[in-house]
Amino acid sequence: MVMKNLTILFIGDIIGRYGRAITNHVLPLLKAEMHLDLVIANGENSASGNGITEKVYAELVAEGIEVITMGNHIWDKKEFIPKIDECPRLIRPANYPDGVPGPDHLIIEKSGVKIGVFNLCGRVFMPALDCPFKRADRLVEEIKRQTNLIIVDMHAEATSEKQALATHLDGMVSAVIGSHTHVQTADEKIMSGGTAYITDVGMVGADDSIIGMQKGQILQRYLTQMPSRYEVETSGPALFNAVILNLDAASGKATTIKRIFRRLETIDPSAQ
Repeated sequence: MVMKNLTILFIGDIIGRYGRAITNHVLPLLKAEMHLDLVIANGENSASGNGITEKVYAELVAEGIEVITMGNHIWDKKEFIPKIDECPRLIRPANYPDGVPGPDHLIIEKSGVKIGVFNLCGRVFMPALDCPFKRADRLVEEIKRQTNLIIVDMHAEATSEKQALATHLDGMVSAVIGSHTHVQTADEKIMSGGTAYITDVGMVGADDSIIGMQKGQILQRYLTQMPSRYEVETSGPALFNAVILNLDAASGKATTIKRIFRRLETIDPSAQ
């Protein structure tokens, strides 16, 4: 039986071990509250705050995440590079040059309905990559041969670049979800062409932090302009950011987008 509507959870950037513990705690609660057809999360900071490993990938999949998008930190764990093709639920940013390892999109089938997902990196205040707009056009054309349901993770720094890509793709994809800044924005909407949009979905990590990292180290860098190592904050109040999308399977258009912003007491990372 083909579903008429889909409910999709998109989780913000998961920050290190603490973010994974929070996800492991909250995701079952959300599944109990609502019928989720698909769970997507950005995992580019899921291993020690930068990159991902094969072990962390397996942990996220075991937690119930069915598609893992990435970003500019995808290659930070060098040992993961030869393993990426063995991780079928993970996609790299599609606008890396041709020939780099890893899939540039994923088509997943849920109860007879196919959903396409791809991931892009912005170029404003970010490493120089291929044009995300032109790469998006190519992927949309390819994916639409199989489905009109398409979710895009736009991993970018500049609000204007995210808004521009969403405007460019409005009516062509089901949703453009911004990631990267770790701060959830309050501008979620359905655009005129039926595409759901939010500038940034936010993060999962320590609330008493600076974008999930220990505050002292980041403050020291700003105060002294000297290099310092960033480390994930692993205690204190927890923050879980995500969005819930409702999509019409027949048209591929979004009907609703809703932010999830939850603060919780300290989660024990070892109690998983």
